[in-house]
Amino acid sequence: MENFRLKVFRTVADEASFRRAAERLHLSQPAVSQQIHALEEELSTTLFDRGKGRIRLTESGVILLRYARKGARLAEEALAALDRTRGETAGELRIGASMTVTQYILPRMLGEFLKQYPRVELSLTSANTENIVAALAKREIDLGLIEGPVSSRDVFRQRFFEDRLVLIVGRRYPWPGNGSNASPNKTPRKAAIPVGALTEVPLLMRERGSGSRHVVELALRRAGLRQKDLRIAMELDSIVAIISAVEAGLGAGFVSEWAIQKEQRLGTVRVVPVEGLDIRRDMNLIRPFGPVPEGPAGAFERFVLASAETSRILK
Repeated sequence: MENFRLKVFRTVADEASFRRAAERLHLSQPAVSQQIHALEEELSTTLFDRGKGRIRLTESGVILLRYARKGARLAEEALAALDRTRGETAGELRIGASMTVTQYILPRMLGEFLKQYPRVELSLTSANTENIVAALAKREIDLGLIEGPVSSRDVFRQRFFEDRLVLIVGRRYPWPGNGSNASPNKTPRKAAIPVGALTEVPLLMRERGSGSRHVVELALRRAGLRQKDLRIAMELDSIVAIISAVEAGLGAGFVSEWAIQKEQRLGTVRVVPVEGLDIRRDMNLIRPFGPVPEGPAGAFERFVLASAETSRILK
């Protein structure tokens, strides 16, 4: 129902790139350029400034984008309303998810959701918590699933799952502290270390803006450890990178216990309990504050928040 040229224009504006827009729309780059050129001729204005390998919206482009997005939302609402008359849920659903959710939780949920709603066209954006919240504020996504807190009053937040972060080291990593430099293989598997021992080992942390980083730093502060007391050896932008670095013996890292199931089976990492440190966090569904959305977004929110169904999927 949406004008095709306006859809191409929205995509180019969102991606800030003709090439990426072409990939997203499954068109050739010349075809995208042709659609934009035809739209500019039709409106007798320039929509993009092109130069130095970058493009950006002109003043006219900014104005048109605002109305193009409104038109796209109205078209989606119209289709959703028509689908409801047939008892169906269909249309586009844009989800944003933080790294842990994307890699270890969401795949199980999406498979079940798409079985129930096969006519939903789903797209997924993966980034850290801070960027997902920003994407929601810009209406680039309809819903977000994140692992960190949200301070914005414009964002509705609902807990859907509790996760636990654990400290891991490599199989042969010589853990200091607790009066021993012995190999972990010579230490009782469940022996806990004092929290102060965390100052003696290189720590591998997620990048700033990550929900995991925020939760870990908060827990350590509550346990009496300041950031300047820690030896942060490396900042990494994914859980997989932290696990790989731990397996390589580069230090210790905090990760979701969901993320290390395979590594624990293979014996490549070991969980180290820390006295008095139990790091838990809420996984939250977020959306713009206001009424419960209709159509695919509403269906997905109800699906996620159905606790009995969610628990079954996550097992």
